[in-house]
Amino acid sequence: MSMIFQGTLRKANVVVKGQIIRVWGREGGALVETALMMPFFLLLFLGAAEFGTAAYTAIGVSNAAMAGVQYGAQSALTSGDTTGIQNAAAADAPNISLGTTTVSHTCICSDGSSSSCLSTDCPTSHIETILTVQTQAVFNPGFHLPGTPMSYTIQGRAVQKVLQ
Repeated sequence: MSMIFQGTLRKANVVVKGQIIRVWGREGGALVETALMMPFFLLLFLGAAEFGTAAYTAIGVSNAAMAGVQYGAQSALTSGDTTGIQNAAAADAPNISLGTTTVSHTCICSDGSSSSCLSTDCPTSHIETILTVQTQAVFNPGFHLPGTPMSYTIQGRAVQKVLQ
């Protein structure tokens, strides 16, 4: 068996039992594999970017609810300041357009019994007010897959006792 190399294309002629067989080299195989895999890598990168953006939004919405409840839980006066609570939540998430921010109050007695927030509910203990702030934002992914929603509603919730 003898090999005769011709030109710069790395093409070889192999002579086997009097017949010439052309054999191409393996150069460029990595380039072809990279070209075939590039669309998959691009989709993987886009998916990671979308996931990161969704996580950023979810963390921001949750932190906004926490900022609102921390403002409202300072005293009985601030727990009734719904506008101040909503402003505190919005100020904590400046890069996210928050949707509805709702504020609710519930009460329990300090001895663990239930209360409807009336002063006569806890004769042997005192009333503790629980403040709940719920925030939400709409997340619109930049890359839409068929069969998935065009937008997602992300919600945040924080609960804290109001200081007496």
